[in-house]
Amino acid sequence: MPPLRDELLHIRDEVAALRSDALEAERRAATEIAAVHPSHRPGARNLVHYLALRAYDLRPLQARLSDVGLSSLGRMEADVLRNLDAVTALIDAALGDAGAGDAGAGDAADEEDDRGALRTHADDLLGRVTHARTTRIMVTLPSEAADDGDLVAEFAASGMDLARINCAHDDEPAWRRMADHVRAADDRIRIAMDLGGPKLRTGTLPEGPHVRKAKPVRDAAGRVEVPARIRFAPADVAADEPDAVTVPVRDAGWLGRRAVGDVIRFRDARGRARRVTVVETGRAGVVAEGDRTSYLEEGADLRCDDDATTVAALPPVPGALRVHVEDTIVLAADGAPARSADGVHRIACSLPEAVAAARVGDRVSFDDGRIDGVVRDARDGELEIEVTAAREGGAKLRAEKGVNLPDTAIPVGAVADDDLAALDVVVDIADIVQLSFARSADDVDLLLAALDARGAQDIGVVVKLETVDGFLALPEILLALMTRRRAGVMIARGDLAVEAGFERLAEVQEEMLWLCEAAHLPVVWATQVLEDLAKRGVPTRAEITDAASANRAECVMLNKGPRITDAIRTLDGILGRMAGHLDKKRPLLRRLRSWSAER
Repeated sequence: MPPLRDELLHIRDEVAALRSDALEAERRAATEIAAVHPSHRPGARNLVHYLALRAYDLRPLQARLSDVGLSSLGRMEADVLRNLDAVTALIDAALGDAGAGDAGAGDAADEEDDRGALRTHADDLLGRVTHARTTRIMVTLPSEAADDGDLVAEFAASGMDLARINCAHDDEPAWRRMADHVRAADDRIRIAMDLGGPKLRTGTLPEGPHVRKAKPVRDAAGRVEVPARIRFAPADVAADEPDAVTVPVRDAGWLGRRAVGDVIRFRDARGRARRVTVVETGRAGVVAEGDRTSYLEEGADLRCDDDATTVAALPPVPGALRVHVEDTIVLAADGAPARSADGVHRIACSLPEAVAAARVGDRVSFDDGRIDGVVRDARDGELEIEVTAAREGGAKLRAEKGVNLPDTAIPVGAVADDDLAALDVVVDIADIVQLSFARSADDVDLLLAALDARGAQDIGVVVKLETVDGFLALPEILLALMTRRRAGVMIARGDLAVEAGFERLAEVQEEMLWLCEAAHLPVVWATQVLEDLAKRGVPTRAEITDAASANRAECVMLNKGPRITDAIRTLDGILGRMAGHLDKKRPLLRRLRSWSAER
């Protein structure tokens, strides 16, 4: 190793060269920086500086900086030039330059100031945090929220900071009722509405049978651990409880005559005799338990001694194609119903332009990566796809499931005609509009022009990053987005993981977080956060760790599920605890007490 003085001089020269490159990059990007909103110009300049430095492999320099006891630039995202200048000042002080000794003295305070712009922009877009944490919680409203104000109030009381309405589901009257319920629950809660975008989905399938399945949980020896639970309810009640399937009956009076201990007998759809015992009664019907799997079908007779009724109308079970490895899926643009025979499955898709754009060798993924394949033949209006990956025993492919073509350039913008129609409602009732499937700055410009045409320049804009193209164009997307005062980014990790590959997801989301912090733009961390808890009532260990890592974003999004209220409360607790340990990439050294009685 060279003498310390020589090493410090060499490092100072390298840092000076990096600073020069950053300023030259700013000069070249002067037009783009001048175009952003005045409140975002410092962030735009810093983003350009950061991109200039990250064009190099800085690891050798970082190691040398650490060897001589200086900052390794590992947390420079918030203010690149200040970090470079602080290193230079410390080197000058070590070399004995007059007046340089105090140059790095305010480092911690300066670093806190650097994050002030990001916090201001987050408050402006997402609202101030009103709970004992630094990260907000966004909750996707289920369809029931349109008619159940108490449900929305429960979300708000549990810790919801933002309510998300997905314009790909429900309709305008339902959206307006959801928004009214949010405002009534807490007028501080912001409303974000997702535009559906050009989502590529599978087409229709023939309906399945009109049955409901109730199945017990058994141990390895076949003994029943959790009995099958059936809620017999009035005919206008359709929603399942988290731990029971709902079966409507035609005679509400029959329900009122039931008592705990009554035995209900029926034959299921296979003709098998079944009996279940009533364990709960109430205004919403009765709950009965049994130790056998049952398929209850519409019109089946239900008897309790001589008192009988029948099962009311049931929705059909969604149709599905069972797909195996080495099967063929024909993805068609003609919209015809699906069919399946001899390992060849034909199903339509919602975006004919995607079928026309794909080429032989392009990868295809269905249903968030549950089925993968490769295009083996591309002919007029059809893609012939060889299935290369599916779960053992076959995977079910259903209607309205996502299709990803990560290798295909689909010639469709992110703002579809349906989105333009939905915007009229969005600008009237929402605080934030969220753009789905943005692939380029042109997509952002198209949305902003549509908002300008509606006089909605002040509505918040969030760009959802869920494609590889969008990730590759992220710097240009950020600069286009920063022409708006209230702006942010959502990392939509579901489609992004499928397109980039699951093994790259962690790397990609890290880079997105870094670039957004450099731009001083808030981030929403989304997709599958506490999903098992929200859907099934029990979280996995991995998703608890994932939720804790989400503290590095300014907001975390939860999706729908029967146990979503439990998920909100759990996430509120996790984020509150992690706020004392982590701020972006910076560990916070709170007094350790996790193992003590003081929690």
